[in-house]
Parts: sequence; C-alpha cells; structure tokens
Amino acid sequence: MVNQVLKAPDGKPSDVERIKVESDYLRGTLKEVMLDRISAGIPDDDNRLMKHHGSYLQDDRDLRNERQKQKLEPAYQFMLRVRAPGGVVTPEQWLVLDGLADKNANGTIKLTTRQSFQFHGILKWNMKNTIQEIHKSLLTTLAACGDVNRNVMCNPNPYQSDIHAEVYEWAKYLSDYLLPRTRAYHEIWLDEERVAGTPEVDEEVEPLYGLTYLPRKFKIGIAVPPSNDIDVFSQDLGLIAIVEDDKLVGFNVAIGGGMGSSHGDKATYPQVAKVIGFVTPDKIVELAEKTITIQRDYGNRSVRKNARFKYTVDRLGLETVKEELENRLGWKLDEAKHYHFDHNGDRYGWVEGVGGNWHFTLFVQNGRVADFPDYKLKTGLQEIAKVHTGDFRLTPNQNLVIANVSSQNKKKISELMDQYGLTDGHNQSALRRNSMACVALPTCGLAMAESERYLPELIDKIEEIVDENGLHDDEITIRMTGCPNGCARPALAEIALIGKAVGKYNLYLGAAFDGSRLNKMYRENIGEAEILSELRMLLSRYAKERHDGEHFGDFVIRAEIIKATTDGTNFHD
Repeated sequence: MVNQVLKAPDGKPSDVERIKVESDYLRGTLKEVMLDRISAGIPDDDNRLMKHHGSYLQDDRDLRNERQKQKLEPAYQFMLRVRAPGGVVTPEQWLVLDGLADKNANGTIKLTTRQSFQFHGILKWNMKNTIQEIHKSLLTTLAACGDVNRNVMCNPNPYQSDIHAEVYEWAKYLSDYLLPRTRAYHEIWLDEERVAGTPEVDEEVEPLYGLTYLPRKFKIGIAVPPSNDIDVFSQDLGLIAIVEDDKLVGFNVAIGGGMGSSHGDKATYPQVAKVIGFVTPDKIVELAEKTITIQRDYGNRSVRKNARFKYTVDRLGLETVKEELENRLGWKLDEAKHYHFDHNGDRYGWVEGVGGNWHFTLFVQNGRVADFPDYKLKTGLQEIAKVHTGDFRLTPNQNLVIANVSSQNKKKISELMDQYGLTDGHNQSALRRNSMACVALPTCGLAMAESERYLPELIDKIEEIVDENGLHDDEITIRMTGCPNGCARPALAEIALIGKAVGKYNLYLGAAFDGSRLNKMYRENIGEAEILSELRMLLSRYAKERHDGEHFGDFVIRAEIIKATTDGTNFHD
C-alpha cells in the first residue's frame, strides 16, 4: 500500500506552524491589536495570521530611510486582497470597490494575476470598516492569502460564453467549498459573537484543514482550451476543460505546478504541472479535496521554501501521488483526453457572445486601475459601471473584460470608452499587450528591484527595437517581477526579467507561447543597458531567422540560444 511508505519530511516544524497551533483557529490577538492606536503596525505573529484574512502588513519603502532618520516607525499600511472566484463581479460590486479605493486606500485598484482585487495603503484603523463594506457587497477577503486554498481561477473566454458560464460555476463552487470554516474572520471583522461552547476539536472546526491548515498556499485554476490564459500548468491543481460537441464533458487533471523559487537555492525552482488523468465534472470537488489532504498530510512543514505541493509531488513521485490520490478517492482517474492550447494571452476588443450579448476586453497596463494625468481609466470604468447591466471579469493577465453587454447598451458603453480613451491601449505594441508585472516596490517587502513602476518605461525602449525589426504586431510575452517568488508567473514568459537587486535583473528566455514550457536563465544580474543590448541582438536574429509562424520562445530554443531539456518542459538552474 502506498500509504505505508508515505510520510512528511522530518524536521522541527517552522515557527509559522507554532503560530497556527497557538492561534485558536486564526484568531490570535488580532481583535485586540487592531484596536491599538499606539502603533500603525501589528506584531509579527498576528501578521502571519492576518494573511489568512486576506491581508499583509507592509510599509512604504520609499519613506523607510527618511523615517528611520527621524526615529519614526515605518510608514505601516495594509495590502488587502478581495477574493473573486473566476474574477467575476457585478457593476454594483465594482462601484463599491472603486469607492473604497478612494476612501480608505491609495486611490487605485490592482487587478492581480489570480483574478483578485488588491488595495494598497490602507491604514490599520480603516481595515475593519473596509472589510465590512466589502462583505456587504457580497465579496470577501477571507482566504485571499494564507496557508489555504486561494482564489480559484477560471478562463473568462468571452468567445465561449456558454462554456464559461458552466466552468465559472464550478470555479465558484470549488472556491466556496474549500474555504476555512473557522468563525475567526466573522468575529474579528464582522462583529459576530463567539458562540459559547464552540467545539475545540479540529475535525469539527476545520474538517478539511485541521489545526495547522496547509504547509503553504494552494492554487487551483480551470483553463478552457484553446486559451491557457490562467497558465494552468502553474497551478498546484490545474483543471483543463474538455469540450466535445459544444458540451463540457469533464476535465484533464494536472498537479504540481508552481512559479516561486529563491535566488541561488537549487532546492527551489519553478515547475510545470503534469497531467495525470481525466474526471467528469461531478467528481472535481472530491478530487480537489482529496488532493489538498495529500498536501496537508505530507507537505513540508519544516522548511517553508520547500512546502509547496510541487515539492511534495517531486519528493514522493508523480505516480506515487497519483496512486495515493486514487486510494483516497476510492476510484481511478480515466485516461487524459486530447486538448490543444494556442496561447496564454488575452484577446482584445469586442467579441460577440451567445444570446446577442457582447464582451469587450480592455488592456490595463500591469493591472493598475487609476486615473493618470492623460488617461482617466478609473473614472471611465466608474462611469461604465453606473450604466452596465452585465458583469466585469478580471483576466489572469491583469486585464478587464466588460462582459455581457446587451446590444441596447453597447452603443452607450462604446461612447464612454471613446470619451475616456479606454480603447487607446489596443494601439499599443503586441509586446506591451502581452506584458505583466507584479507590484514590487515600494510596498512589497520581498521586492529586490522595481517591477510595476519600471516595466512600462523599459518596454518604451524595447518597442524601439521591436519596431526597427518589424515586430510591432508580433505576439511575444514579457513579464517582470521584483523577486523570484513568481507573482506575475515570469517563468512562463518568453522574455522574463526577475529582480536581483536595485536596477539589476536575471534575464530568462525560452518559455512556450501557450504556457506549457518554462524558460531558462540566459543572463544573470544585468542592468538596463545590457538588457537592451541583448534583446536588440536576439530580436534582430528572430526577425531575420524565424520560421513562418514560429514564436520567439520556440525560436531561441531552435537556434540553440537556449538549450531545451530532455522533457521540453522544465528548466532548472
């Protein structure tokens, strides 16, 4: 039997495991410390718990040195993330979030690569009110971060609207079903009284997660071919919708993906998920639950850098994990079915859907919804939300679909888009439209270099090279992160820049345009001048030497600029 040989790694549990054990199911002392006005921050133990409630304590790193000189505490503020399964919200919910951005945050909304909303700059004394208003809109921040299943992604697929509706319902059901059951969130933020005699036995309080929850975060996403915009192979559990005769017949199952790594640590690496079989739709909830229990029971609770499910799969072996999963399910997975991905990007502009409704995919550079001096994006979307009767869908590429626009409303929304210049982004280069960046500086505590604030400026310069070589309209994915944790999924970009130090990046090349193959490091610790010099040479060669229809990531491998590994999927430095 498989379970006779399976075990979690030996070693003392990490300090985070202690914090979870002592937290009384994620309560800690959060209720008390959030009332403390002496400091704008909170203790580290409570901050570790806070992420399960959808938030991280941060500080403005642009102000850090100056405040140290003045002997002031850091400029503490909170990032707050709103879960939206499949990235779908109503216009009414959009307006609530838009208002909260101005009222309690820094006036902007960040659309994340996991189809969530992020606020930055929320002060400690505004957190409770913000969460309560989000809750009243029927959204939540619970489990948007933390050692639990995160927001479940799904493909917006405006050109397959009927299939999207079905897949979205599964994403939403999975997201809700896998939520933590503790009432801590409701007690701390929503003023729910703790029920006397609440059972202290973990099987009753948290039937899935138990007292210590998961070793690390767990991510699920559902892709609908031919689009792989959710980067299904980056997920701990990826589900690939199989459509036959315009009907959803089930899902191929892929396990063990993940993007994060640490510079110089060969025990950490990005990984693409491997397909292990097929299940019908009615079985995916049980499949997800049992997969999570394997990670709960056998994941690494000693070394958090090695705690993701991908490392559990690699340590135990893919076939062993599959066998254990089938043992827990009590049935076997069917053979995987044929599927094909064309790309992992978005399709912009108007697309007609079923029932005569329309969908408009809007380019939002790096997912930042704000009013800029020459571009009133936030105001324009606010005005659209006031008249829109459909829904909004966040794409996994940080863009926005104004979805289910009625034929009667299309003219009015088109006029508003023209009024606020919201269609101008579609005149950008294909490289820019296929770009993503994480937040990085000044708010992310892990960032080693700039990302969101720098990538648009760098693309300005790369576009000169692109245009010189006649590649303005050629689709090439480019992604930047301020550190190797992988929030913008850089390991799956044809060109990736991962921050190493201020102004310095590792340059990666060679991922597949459809998101099925990782890239590999090409140059280490280089600055802007070297980045541009390398890309000038590479893009010039690509323009001259490529085959018809050949994508840039495939070209650099065929030209042996980057050497492929034997399986053609993973590059480990």
